[in-house]
Amino acid sequence: MRSIELTFDGTAEACIRADWARLAAAGLPSLGSHTAPSNRPHITLAAGNSLAVAAEAAGLWAGLPLDVRLGGLVLFPAGKGKYVLARLVVGSRELLALHAGLHRQANDALPLTRPGAWTPHVTLARRIPAELLGAAVGTLDATLEARCTDARLWDSTTRTVTALNSPPTA
Repeated sequence: MRSIELTFDGTAEACIRADWARLAAAGLPSLGSHTAPSNRPHITLAAGNSLAVAAEAAGLWAGLPLDVRLGGLVLFPAGKGKYVLARLVVGSRELLALHAGLHRQANDALPLTRPGAWTPHVTLARRIPAELLGAAVGTLDATLEARCTDARLWDSTTRTVTALNSPPTA
């Protein structure tokens, strides 16, 4: 699976990582327990098994940084009795234009990541049992302001990250 993602500036990333830490401190599932260097808070713009982006898409990243508003919490089903807990991302005109522009240049994106079906969000935890949802929601603040500064391509097969708008960092 490959995905194209927006990552955050240091302030917003710290706030999201604080959400991860609060969940973990409460003994709840959290993405904070995933310690791979590629694990960063992000917004997935597109995902697909052989997702590819035309070279013309490079101009899309000129609009970064992009201010976004992280809203309330949302749950997605993740198997029988399990859920993904995430923060919604308010779909501003700029974010929706970036997303639509990317999908005009990308192929093989999964239907749920395409315009009209996409739910912009930042994942906080995966596979939370239903009986722990109340405790998980109770540990988190309502909303956050954030700034997306970079775009990247994540390839889960090769476990590599490729910067799309800036040189890779060590």
